[in-house]
Amino acid sequence: MADTAVLDVDGTLVDTNYHHALAWFRAFRRWDVTLPVWRVHRAIGMGGDQLVPAVAGEEFEREHGDEAREAWTEEFDPLLPEVRPFDGARDLLQELRRRDWTVVLASSGKPQHVEAFLDLLDARELCHGWTSSQDAEATKPAPDLLQTALASVGGSAGVVLGDSRWDCEAARNAGMTSVAVRTGGYAEEELTGAGAVVVLDSLRELVDGLDATPFARPSR
Repeated sequence: MADTAVLDVDGTLVDTNYHHALAWFRAFRRWDVTLPVWRVHRAIGMGGDQLVPAVAGEEFEREHGDEAREAWTEEFDPLLPEVRPFDGARDLLQELRRRDWTVVLASSGKPQHVEAFLDLLDARELCHGWTSSQDAEATKPAPDLLQTALASVGGSAGVVLGDSRWDCEAARNAGMTSVAVRTGGYAEEELTGAGAVVVLDSLRELVDGLDATPFARPSR
């Protein structure tokens, strides 16, 4: 039974999805590749290892994939000071801990970005652990990162919170229940189609209605 809350970070706890989309757009422009930002946004939530071939093609990935991911980091870093937590993010972490959930953040972000978000949320003492891109070879929608996060805190089973179809698909691939918030810009039908059992508009709505979700109480 579920005893661990496995929370996505980017786009779920902190408002970064459109920053990421713009950073990727600028990164691809270094090779004179101009992709519609809406198309890039649709892939946000994937890890960079999967995003590049998904939006720019396998040939681009073979020739420039690692360089493009480095370019994305260089473009995203200056945007970090503009990132803000979503309303209710820290309240959610506090409430999950109050309800005796084991809380782990399952992020495929760069380690330095995850550290920055932990500071932004003042969340270190509220989480039992967290992951970064260094902790799994295959990122979302592959299940590896969620499985690694769960194992890192000794959890038996997890309930996943995410904002994108990729989070929900990763949860389904890992055999975990998923709850979604629409903070990433995805429609409710997309999120339920990817496996979410509950979709809410915001973290504040989730905190206020936690008893009506799989996060009501952990099963131990």
